Amino acid sequence: MFDFLEGYDLWAAFWTTVKLTVLSAVGSLIWGTLLASMRVSPVPLMRGFGAVYVNVVRNIPLTVVIVFTSLGLFQTLGVKLGGNDFETINFRLAVLGLIAYTAAFVCEALRSGINTVPVGQAEAARAIGLSFTQVLTLVILPQAFRSVVGPLANVLIALTKNTTVAAAIGVGEAAFLMKGMIENEAELILISAIFAFGFLCLTLPTGLILGWVGKKVAVKR
Repeated sequence: MFDFLEGYDLWAAFWTTVKLTVLSAVGSLIWGTLLASMRVSPVPLMRGFGAVYVNVVRNIPLTVVIVFTSLGLFQTLGVKLGGNDFETINFRLAVLGLIAYTAAFVCEALRSGINTVPVGQAEAARAIGLSFTQVLTLVILPQAFRSVVGPLANVLIALTKNTTVAAAIGVGEAAFLMKGMIENEAELILISAIFAFGFLCLTLPTGLILGWVGKKVAVKR
């Protein structure tokens, strides 16, 4: 029944999906944290930049962002991100696009966590002479992260599924392979079931594990 799978490297395709997810998740967490810091910054220019970035990026389809990285950055501006071959360049551009897009959602999830921290704690930290950066990194963000593990897990699950958009610029991840298999094989339902199961294996454990972690580290109010 599965003879048609011969000649297709499912493991390599899903491994590419995993690499896209992990690299984009790390980059999104870093950039999203910086954006959230800007959103609550006392500097108006930084607050304005953070607000504009989040509101603009969240309302642009991810496909447009990913295609722009290829057509706009690579083909028009010649940005290669250090890659030498077409596949490597597109992979790195896809990671960049996913980071730029997902960071906006990480920012909003984290900002909601920042808002749960009692204002009195920040005021007390400033009263003993801590700067804004020290208050944010030592007092606010540690508690904010603990309160938004659940929402960040949802963002990570959405990111895993969003990696399929990278197929639009030729990245050889799972959705790209599935498209090729559907075009060449007659087992449409079986192929769809295989890839649906594959993504389920990636996302379901993530949600369960991070959900458990979220309960363990939640701040008791």
